[in-house]
Amino acid sequence: QVQLVESGGGLVQAGGSLRLSCAASGTIFEINAMNWYRQAPGKQREVVAGITSGGNTEYADSVQGRFTISRDNAKNTVYLQMNSLKPEDTAVYYCNAKIPYYGFRDFWGQGTQVTVSS
Repeated sequence: QVQLVESGGGLVQAGGSLRLSCAASGTIFEINAMNWYRQAPGKQREVVAGITSGGNTEYADSVQGRFTISRDNAKNTVYLQMNSLKPEDTAVYYCNAKIPYYGFRDFWGQGTQVTVSS
């Protein structure tokens, strides 16, 4: 099947930066959209950013101008560069991939914790 593995989370002070990575492995052939979601304690999971196979991107209003999503199709990897981090960005960040081989089914990573201290 497919496995998504995130890395790059951690503790950072407000105003700092982190770069998340998510690598997909397994029987894939191609990946359609790749997305980053986050879930803060007591809140619902929300989409942060998305990128199509062609490189078109979308961002949540709360991160527009601060976060940048990118992908390396040859490596089946998606990145999230997070700059000017705020305490309200604290959450578990999950990557998501839609894979045509499985009928565009959603696959999820296990999550990586991002904590921003004030």
